[in-house]
Amino acid sequence: MANIEKIAEDLGKLTVLEAAELTKMLEENWGVSAAAPMAVGVMPGGPGAEAEEEKTEFDVILKDLGPKKIDVIKAIRQITSLGLKDAKDLAETVGGKVLEAAGKDAAQAAKAKLEAAGAEVALE
Repeated sequence: MANIEKIAEDLGKLTVLEAAELTKMLEENWGVSAAAPMAVGVMPGGPGAEAEEEKTEFDVILKDLGPKKIDVIKAIRQITSLGLKDAKDLAETVGGKVLEAAGKDAAQAAKAKLEAAGAEVALE
């Protein structure tokens, strides 16, 4: 039997992009979806109201670099695997997209990493 604690530790070391690739690989290999199951019920507004679809893809937008420019650049490089110059250029571009059309979990993880580095980030 596999050492579950070791597996959990290894998973915790994955970058956001590696975690997204792992998710896609597991979905393909096992024929499952990582999406949370949706509850079926009566929608507010009655039977004729249109159901608004939950957004599944997000852009991670850099709103403000913050005081720790080097930490933000490092975080961008970890998230995107960009080179130093490209990451620096992206960090200095207000409104720059760090990730485009990322899954909800990947976008939230990237946002948390950038905010921990001192940046102000928005998900759109």
